[in-house]
Amino acid sequence: MPINVNNPEADALTRKFASMAGVSLTDAIVIAMKEAIERRRNVETPQQTAARLREKHGIDLNDKAREPLPREAFDDLWDET
Repeated sequence: MPINVNNPEADALTRKFASMAGVSLTDAIVIAMKEAIERRRNVETPQQTAARLREKHGIDLNDKAREPLPREAFDDLWDET
């Protein structure tokens, strides 16, 4: 699927990166996006993400919420009856 970028700054940055890396414009976009995604993934752990979202939405985990769910709860997810 084609991407059409009508932003002069995006175009200039892509061309600069492609030139620096010695790759095509398409490869420059792919490389930059992969690197950006990886950086975002490594910014915080899943536990930190969950804590941040709980704080953002005002959710407190009480002792009951910290208890593991019983096996039946997971079994019910697979119940195909």
